[in-house]
Amino acid sequence: SQPARAWRVNLKLTGDWPTDPPPPNASANLSLPTHTQGASADVGWLSLLLGAFVGGLLLNLMPCVLPVLAIKLLSVAQSSTSPAMRRGIGLAYASGVLGSMLLLAALVMGLRAAGAQLGWGFQLQSPWLVAGLSLLFLLIALNLWGMLEWPGSWGTQWAARMAHHPLADAFWSGVLAVVVAAPCTAPFMGASVGVALTLAPWQGIWVFVSLGVGLALPFSLGSWIPAATRWLPRPGAWMQTLRHSLAFPMLLTVVWLLWVLGQQTRSELAFLWLACLTLIAGALWARGQAGRLGLGVTLAFVLTLMGVVWLGLSLGPSTAIAPSREGQAPIGWQAWSAAKVSQTLQAGQPVFIDFTAAWCVTCQVNKQTTLRDPAVMKAFAERKVVLFEADWTRQDPAISQALNALGRSGVPVYVLQFPGRPPQVLPELLTPGLVQAALSQ
Repeated sequence: SQPARAWRVNLKLTGDWPTDPPPPNASANLSLPTHTQGASADVGWLSLLLGAFVGGLLLNLMPCVLPVLAIKLLSVAQSSTSPAMRRGIGLAYASGVLGSMLLLAALVMGLRAAGAQLGWGFQLQSPWLVAGLSLLFLLIALNLWGMLEWPGSWGTQWAARMAHHPLADAFWSGVLAVVVAAPCTAPFMGASVGVALTLAPWQGIWVFVSLGVGLALPFSLGSWIPAATRWLPRPGAWMQTLRHSLAFPMLLTVVWLLWVLGQQTRSELAFLWLACLTLIAGALWARGQAGRLGLGVTLAFVLTLMGVVWLGLSLGPSTAIAPSREGQAPIGWQAWSAAKVSQTLQAGQPVFIDFTAAWCVTCQVNKQTTLRDPAVMKAFAERKVVLFEADWTRQDPAISQALNALGRSGVPVYVLQFPGRPPQVLPELLTPGLVQAALSQ
């Protein structure tokens, strides 16, 4: 086996370092006071900005953002697009990213100042927004397949407006990129965003500006540098093939959002919403068919859709709320609570806490590649580490408070803590070697 790789970062610390170890129950509430005393307590101001910038760059690799960027590259690759228009599209996209990023940050800061226990990515904790995004991505996929293009329809009018207003299209693409990418905490981003939410508003805003610049830079820079466009193939039939193929990542995003909806609500509601999406797609397809047959099929789809909606409403509000996930943690794991962590540490056993959410792509990758690795689970068992899962798929003030105490505001967050020692926060991207090295220390 290859030796594990690691990176060491030396940062200048200010203030007094505690000389005595905390008592066994001192960190049961996961409290790290140094994080709440300003950015200089742990990291320098430039480190915060750099971490946010690099985290924004890495957000472009999220599977929900890459298709959006690819669609925008299609517009840049058009032979009819002038250099001035390309630069304008790049600026419009950056404006959409930065504007929505600052609006989201101001909303989180304002609600937290009012006493709400909210964290970064709270928007995907709402089942209504998750359902709405799944519908939006479905419509995007249908539009890429040309199913929203027929004479006299609102879809054609909307597509025509976007074609005649590419700057507006680029702006809203930037907004969409922020909405779907921001909930996942990318590497180098977690600490910066967590500390930013504890700073004065004028300081925290600059951190989110750096995050937005990192997210917007790759596409905007490519639209401003002529050499970047030369790397793209010349316009041709490949563009139509690429357009159609990009619909499949959009549909995969719909599948992922439906799975998230099933975690937040009951599976019955997620199934009914899937049926609604299928009927909406069928109605849009049938509307594009000529003659009375197409009109009749469309009417049949619409009536069936109304019946499914009525069925969903008749189930009552209790069906829209998923049962408590207490005791539903994966095999070998326990559902997290501050009291359980405190009791475990007082009993002299170490703990490992996985702060996760169904809508966090990075969390799911880490589960499959590291946290379910047999060698990692064996290492946990040999050291008698008690495993806790803190599921933040739905809003949970207790989990939000625990994340704040750790200087974090979003997931994933991984905490390893031994009795009598402060909690150790591991990087957002886990590897089996990294976890085993932390355990061996």
